Formats: sequence, C-alpha cells, structure tokens
Amino acid sequence: MDDIIKELEARRENAKLGGGQKRIDSQHFKGKLTARERIQLILDEGSFEEYDMFVEHDSHEFGMQDQKIPGDGVVIGSGLVNGRTVFIYVKDFTVFGGSLSLAHSKKINKIQDMALKNNSPLIGVLDAGGARIQEGIDSLGGYAEVFQRNVLASGVIPQISIIMGPCAGGDVYSPALTDFIFMVRDTSYMFVTGPDVVKTVTNEEVTAEQLGGAEVHTSISSVADGAYENDLEMMEQMRELIGFLPSSNIEKSPIRKTSDPINRSEMSLDSLVPDNSNTPYDIKELILKVVDEGKFFEIQEKFAQNIVTGFARFDGHTVGVVGNQPLHLAGVLDSDASRKAARFVRFCDAFSIPLVTFVDVPGFLPGTDQEYGGLIKNGAKLLYAYAEATVPKVTIITRKAYGGAYCVMAPKHLRGDINYAWPSAEIAVMGAKGAVEIIYRNDIGDEEKIKKHTEAYEDRFLNPFVAAERGYVDDVIMPRNSRSRIGKALKMLRNKKLSNPWKKHDNLPL
Repeated sequence: MDDIIKELEARRENAKLGGGQKRIDSQHFKGKLTARERIQLILDEGSFEEYDMFVEHDSHEFGMQDQKIPGDGVVIGSGLVNGRTVFIYVKDFTVFGGSLSLAHSKKINKIQDMALKNNSPLIGVLDAGGARIQEGIDSLGGYAEVFQRNVLASGVIPQISIIMGPCAGGDVYSPALTDFIFMVRDTSYMFVTGPDVVKTVTNEEVTAEQLGGAEVHTSISSVADGAYENDLEMMEQMRELIGFLPSSNIEKSPIRKTSDPINRSEMSLDSLVPDNSNTPYDIKELILKVVDEGKFFEIQEKFAQNIVTGFARFDGHTVGVVGNQPLHLAGVLDSDASRKAARFVRFCDAFSIPLVTFVDVPGFLPGTDQEYGGLIKNGAKLLYAYAEATVPKVTIITRKAYGGAYCVMAPKHLRGDINYAWPSAEIAVMGAKGAVEIIYRNDIGDEEKIKKHTEAYEDRFLNPFVAAERGYVDDVIMPRNSRSRIGKALKMLRNKKLSNPWKKHDNLPL
C-alpha cells in the first residue's frame, strides 16, 4: 500500500509539472502564468477539485506514442468563486502547446457536461496553438464535440471564455459561441488563420497583434468584450463579473449587501443635461451616480462607444444597464451600437436579469455606409431583443428620443414596464429644425417665419408632456430622484410573470 501511495504522489507531482520546468520558465518569461497558477487566482483558495489529471492521448502517428504527458494539455475541474460553484477548463501551453487532441477534447466535454448537469457557470481559459495536427480528423471531431456542447449550454448556464495566449484555428469558435470573451493585452490574440497563412494567400504582411490582438477585437471586430493588462488583473475582474451573474437560467443572481440607501438623492443630476440640446454630456456619470456604490462592470467598453452596456446593482440586485452615450456620435444608433446592445439585452433576458435603459438618442445614423452595411436589419436586432424580452424593463428618457430610435430603446410600446422621463426629455418624430423644414417647406427662406414655427414646434412637442398625456411615460421625474424611482420600480417588478407564445425558436434578424 505504501508503494502505491508513493507512486500516486509521484504521479501527481509529475502531472502538476505539465510540460516540465523549462517550459514553465518559458511561460513565465513571456509574462504568462501556468494553467494551475491561473486556476488558483480565479477560484476561492483551496476549493479546486481536479478531474482526469492522469489522462493521456492514445495517438500512434508521427512518433506520438513516445510523447505522452499526463493531463494532455488541459486542466479541468470544479471550484468556488465567492462561495458559488463553477466548472473550469484551462489549456496548458506547456504541454504540446495546449493543442487539442481527442483525449484533450473529451476532458473538455466532460467538464462541459458537468457544468450543464449541475446548472453552474463554465469558464474556459485558452492559451493554445490550435488542433494537434498529428491526430488529424480526431482533433477536428473533438472540436465539433466542444462546439455542440457550447450551443446546447447557451442560455442555460453562463459561459465565459478567457483568452490568455494564442487562440487560433478551431480554438476560436468555442469562445465565439460563449456569452463573453476577455483578452489579455499584448500576450493574447485570436484569429482563424495566422499571419503566415495570410501572407501566403493574400500577400498581406501583418503581425499577430495587428491581425488579432486585444485592441483589434475590443475596438474594431467586437469579438472580445474587454481586455486587461495581465493575468492577475484578468482573474480579479472575472471574479467580479461572476458575482453579478446567476449560476443558471433557473436561478436568480446573487444579492450583495450594500450600505448605499436606495432612496438616496443625487442633486447633481438636476444639472447633468445641458441647456443646449446639442451639447454632449457623459451618460456614464448618470449610471455611476444612481447604481449601488458607483460600481459598474462595463461590457464592450471600447466598441461602439455611442452606446453603453454593462452590469450594476440596485439595492443589492443585479441589473443590466443600457444607455445612449451623447459623448460619442451624439448617442446616435448605428449598426455596431445596435448589435452590441441587442446581444447584451438578449443575454440579460436569457438569465432573468432586469434591464434599466437610459435614453438620449437623436435617431439612426444616416449615410450610404450604414445602409449598405445593413443598418435596417442591425437596428431591427435591438428592436427584436427588447420586444422579445420578458424581464422587468425600466426606462428613463433623459433628453432626446427621436423617431424610430425612440421605438427601439425600450419604450412602453415594447412591453416596457415602467417608463420615466426627465423634464429635459424631448420625445418627437424628429428635431424641431428638420420637422419645420418638412411641415413648412414653403416658408423656407423666410427666417422670421421659420423661427416662429420652430419655437412653436419646440413648445408643443419637444417636452415629455405629450407622451405623459397619452400614458406613454408613467411619470415625469426629477433627475435627482432617479435612483429611488428605479429602485422602487424594480422592487415592484420582482415577481413579474410574462411569457411569449410557444415556438421551437425565434428567427432573429441576423
């Protein structure tokens, strides 16, 4: 028995070394942590339970029968984050470059199945060189098995992908099927085909960073939802994110104790919106001043900055926040902003997270670039997402709510539960200048008449009272009271029950 115990201990120590000390040192030299070091950072101390530590591949091609390392390039297991169960797989770059073999994929499949059965979040940490070429079709089949499980788990459990090194070829599609993707600046990158293949096929010369670095995917492609400076900051932020989310679609988000009174007034909000309706202001200032303790976890901060999305809390309860951002493109909706917000709204609805929407939108962005780029369908995605959502929806119109963009931003007409307006709200088909030039086109050129028509239009329509008279907004509130009014609305809506007609699945305008 003693001999078996010694052998077990020796095998464990050998498995924990992964590809060996030399490769571990190389990993550290690149500014990256090892798989098990990353697990220690994201999970509560001492909570990790590892499975399949001794699994090895069964390949006999190209001399692989002589190259076997316990674990086969991926560490899987379960643990706790803030006391709540999560399941995790972490690719180990020190073992065959983290490449995916059949045995490797089966380990990932096991942890995916366990997460789904136990209604717990799944975290995937990627740092790998793609498929293990020596295994051919087995590695491709292994990828497809992973993808299938990603799809089945979508909307059932939160799936988070963390890119902490190379992620290329087949490896990129699993993250693309999950709810969130985060990257580490300078050390992580994602692309379907690498720089060498790009040069061979298209004659383009491009670096890995230019092709698929964190800056590209957080600000241009929208593939990634955020980027952090190093492995340590990444794992700290992921613990924060998980704290906002429910474990599954049948559970509620965790409630965090707060000392921030829900009836707190914020006098500075009364002067947030400038007197000149064309002067910008920062919608994030409003968000930070009304949510619990000023804590806001933003999603896709660098992409489509004309709309803001992220998680916050009111009275300790998680909400999803969406807001037009007047600081960028005047808060106008374009294709990118519509897609960004639509995906976020659908995630919140899938996991029963209430939505709080701040509206200051002058319309949709005009121009051939937008029309050729499918603005109609992209705008419809956001419209569809809000219309389909059955979670509590609370909306505040702070200033402009013009035209079709009003219809898209969670109005009463899309089953909005509580809709408030500030006194500065302007709810109309369009701005006064454009409206007057259409209605009184025969008077164009007569500045005095146009001025009078404009003033009359502004007095009649560019205020919240016409909408309030028709019941399209539930109340006109003072900005200072926004936190307490949102808090009361959300509390009233906690037991809301609403369902959509039965369907196999919807047909979102993709």
